[in-house]
Amino acid sequence: MLSVAISLAKREFVRFIRQPQRVIGAVAQPLMFWLFLGAGMGTSFRPAGLAQTSYLEYFYPGVMVMMLLFASVFACITIIEDRDAGFLQGVLVAPVSRMGIVLGKVFGATAIALVQVLLFTAAAPFLGLHLTLFGLVLLLVGFVLTSIGFAGLGFLLAWGMKSTSGFHAIMMVFLMPLWMLSGALFPISGAPGWMNVVMLVNPVFHALEIIRAPFYGDGLALLGQSGYLISLVVVVAWAGLSLLGSMKRVGKRERGV
Repeated sequence: MLSVAISLAKREFVRFIRQPQRVIGAVAQPLMFWLFLGAGMGTSFRPAGLAQTSYLEYFYPGVMVMMLLFASVFACITIIEDRDAGFLQGVLVAPVSRMGIVLGKVFGATAIALVQVLLFTAAAPFLGLHLTLFGLVLLLVGFVLTSIGFAGLGFLLAWGMKSTSGFHAIMMVFLMPLWMLSGALFPISGAPGWMNVVMLVNPVFHALEIIRAPFYGDGLALLGQSGYLISLVVVVAWAGLSLLGSMKRVGKRERGV
């Protein structure tokens, strides 16, 4: 199983870096969101309790989550492409673990997302944000868990899709709202009551919390904060359920063949 997962993950990563337009698009779109929206909102963004925080700084972790979303989910589009090319059918009829197929696709997408978001993390000192060593470890954990959650969800959605256009449509009406209601664009304190509830049950909100927290608190101290631990548990559960759902979906398809 492990060898299958590693081989598929490596294939996903190599295919990504051999497509320059895909690399540029995955990095440039979130970067433009951050720069243009951050500059445009800079003088008018003054939420309660965050008066000294610029919008560029506030939006920074949100763009990280956007990068993880785009990279992880778009990497799952290759499932549809592989099916059309006949590669996926060849893998499915081979005597390999179905879990290895899911893990290979998901971990490949996660590796692609991590490369992009780690490069973007280098901008943190220019915003006055600094990480302790343990804070950096927690940030990496947040990146990995969030990316697995998005990639597993993307796999689950892409597996039954017949076309990439259909997958794009699902992403815009389902996945983008998850990001928009995560607190990336505005804090939960400024949302109306019903939206506040929606944000609290949104796993991406908790993913953003565990990614933002290391920039503003000591890493070891975070492990003693109930709010951080609750968000961490939610994201771990989200990532696990996404993987389990994807594996179950692959198994169902196989029994139906």
